[in-house]
Amino acid sequence: MLHNLGKLLALTIVALPFPAQAAWQEVTTRHFVIYADEREPVLRDFATRLEIFDQGVRSVRSMSDPALTDSGKVRIYVFGTFDNIDKFLGISNARGIYMPRVTGTIAFVPKIERASSDLAQFNSQIIFFHEYAHHLQLQSTSSVIPRWLVEGTAEFFSTAKIEKDGSVRFGAPANHRAYDIFTGHDLPLKVMLGDSAGKMTSQQEDELYGRGWLLTHYLTFEPARRGQLDKYLQVLQQGQSQLAAAEAAFGDLGQLDKDLKEYQRRRRLTTLVIDPPAGGAGTITIRPMSAGEAAIMSVRARSDRGVNSKSAVGVVADARAIAASFPSTPAVLTAVAEAEFDAGNYPAAGAAADRAIALDSSNIDAILFKARALVATANAAKTAPDWKQVRALLLRANRLDPDDPEPLMRYYQTFMALREAPSPSAIKGLLYAAALVPQVKDLRFLATQQLIRDKQWDEAARTFSSIAYNPHQGSDSAIKTKAVMEAINSHDPTAIARALAVYSGEPDDDSDE
Repeated sequence: MLHNLGKLLALTIVALPFPAQAAWQEVTTRHFVIYADEREPVLRDFATRLEIFDQGVRSVRSMSDPALTDSGKVRIYVFGTFDNIDKFLGISNARGIYMPRVTGTIAFVPKIERASSDLAQFNSQIIFFHEYAHHLQLQSTSSVIPRWLVEGTAEFFSTAKIEKDGSVRFGAPANHRAYDIFTGHDLPLKVMLGDSAGKMTSQQEDELYGRGWLLTHYLTFEPARRGQLDKYLQVLQQGQSQLAAAEAAFGDLGQLDKDLKEYQRRRRLTTLVIDPPAGGAGTITIRPMSAGEAAIMSVRARSDRGVNSKSAVGVVADARAIAASFPSTPAVLTAVAEAEFDAGNYPAAGAAADRAIALDSSNIDAILFKARALVATANAAKTAPDWKQVRALLLRANRLDPDDPEPLMRYYQTFMALREAPSPSAIKGLLYAAALVPQVKDLRFLATQQLIRDKQWDEAARTFSSIAYNPHQGSDSAIKTKAVMEAINSHDPTAIARALAVYSGEPDDDSDE
């Protein structure tokens, strides 16, 4: 979570003030597309720090770094302040949000600020680094990783310091978690290391972050414990319980608790320094947005955050008003298509998409909204969609960007809608989409279901694992996903069907606040 005090409220999006003459800029780097009303030097510094952080984490985790199309990059909206962004997000006390989606992973962060030398409080860099560490972790592993280590690792990376020479220092004290680290009496080590899904109190949930950081830091740097963390993970993959794996790797847990208390009293902690990347931050392109693009940013931000039936009315009204002033700007018309679609005005959404495509035939978002509007319009009229036209649009979008997961997923879903067995190419596309964005729960679940139908048990378990071990799921969901994993590993179709039926009632919320 971007801020573990935040509790999801009934979503009512409000618009933060966007400057009438906003100098909005779009920044494109190897891994990010950033939208901000900010001066170029500040933006370049911000983008540089994000890219160097990315490369530092990849170096520590020995991760590959394949080239990404824009659809695979994290889109970051920068606006508001540290104190008022929660009003826009609709989440009490939130300082940002990270939302993995098949339509594109999105993050909202407050106005750019440099990390203070005083890390006793949360700041926007700590918040984003924590969440982006989760993003990379989900991208690179399908192993069983317990929640304390998932959050402990994210906290470990969250305090990264980007030095002037471009090196990255990991392992700085998590002073923003000091209270939980030094007063974490409500979370005994055995509880944290045990199978605690659904069993921890809210106070223990809060303390997990600080204590998880402390134990991760200790096992990473303490010479006497070298190799124990690797052994722990190896034992977990063999099917041992979390507590049994901890005892096998760490030995007597009472002694570990004593050693950990001694470690937290040390005045100096070891850190890890990663040398500056050979190519620096890579190419950073900053493009000033046109007047129309800048004007529609408020609409785009609210649509991407998500709307409900009430807020959609205001968003679509704003979108139409802006389109009246900028009727020939593809980005504006695409935003109108999305706003109309969200408001349930499907024919209008299709018409706006058509106008955007006429102006820019390579506008993938507009093509996809046209396909979605065709299906939704037909469904609303209780008629059969023109599936031939829908599939043609989806294939067109796929040809424009073969690495965009959305056309692949939606093409597969056309077979489900028609109650047809998906073609081999549709299945291949679905599994590729799930591999492209492993952070997206719904897509992973869809792929898991197909693998189960094909009796590819091991691959189904691997695909479902990132859902089962999602650190941000609630306690009830954790119990249900664990049951699904156990059922898949049993290879028993009846048990799997029963567990999936129970799990399928889970609400869908991939956002982490």
